[in-house]
Amino acid sequence: MSRWTIEEPTTLDFDGVVALKATLIAGSISVLASDDRPSIQVAAIDGPPLVITHEAGMLSVTHERMWEGMLSWLQRQKVHADITVTVPRECPVTINLVSADAVIAGLTARASIKSGTGDVTLDGVVGDIDANTVSGAVEAQGLDGKVAFTSVSGDLALAGGSIDRLAARTVSGRIAADVDLAGTSRVEVNTVSGEVTLRVPDSTSATVNLNSAVGQIDTSFAGLDRQDRPPVGRSLGGTIGDGSGKLSVTTVSGGVTLLSRPEDDAPEIDTSGMEN
Repeated sequence: MSRWTIEEPTTLDFDGVVALKATLIAGSISVLASDDRPSIQVAAIDGPPLVITHEAGMLSVTHERMWEGMLSWLQRQKVHADITVTVPRECPVTINLVSADAVIAGLTARASIKSGTGDVTLDGVVGDIDANTVSGAVEAQGLDGKVAFTSVSGDLALAGGSIDRLAARTVSGRIAADVDLAGTSRVEVNTVSGEVTLRVPDSTSATVNLNSAVGQIDTSFAGLDRQDRPPVGRSLGGTIGDGSGKLSVTTVSGGVTLLSRPEDDAPEIDTSGMEN
């Protein structure tokens, strides 16, 4: 095993990286797919040193004396690192964040992210995404694959790409997605008070089931049946296209909007109102 203790800005190169695991308290990490030799560039570091290991193709990045670093962060002492990692496109990635932000771009493999308050940006990832946050937001464009998102108050915004499956759960976090759905895609969204806005192509085929206890439900798709049960209980459902996919949304008080997108319109999500 090769091991480095990093206390100042530096760059390291590696051979044979097949998986990446990174844990960062504060600062930022960018994970970029590249055809060049894998590398880590540490642009800035304050507080506990970083420990980087490379063994049997597994590349790992974390803080030395992790729990001491966490204690320093909780006591508002300086703990910060800015890192850029380049890996092969097919490299699976596991990222654990406290307040650090992350960017992941160009991968064709699974990405697993856990974050406290840090925000995550995904760009052009072709593979399964599993994201868990407390209040951190996840914004993504051009995804292709399955997306699982769980958060307390963090928002999820998806634009572009084709989704095989979307499973999203939040308490107050908002969900906004403007994506293409594969023929048998399954979309399942559950929130307590978080608002949900979905925009899919006119040609989408799915069985639709939208439910809210007290939230407003709206759609631009014709032919869906509305059933309101005052004072509590609103639903809208039916079939669009041949019904081969599934689109289900359930909220307590959050509003639900399902929009149709003309085939010649580009996917677009406005995140200006999704800041915590």
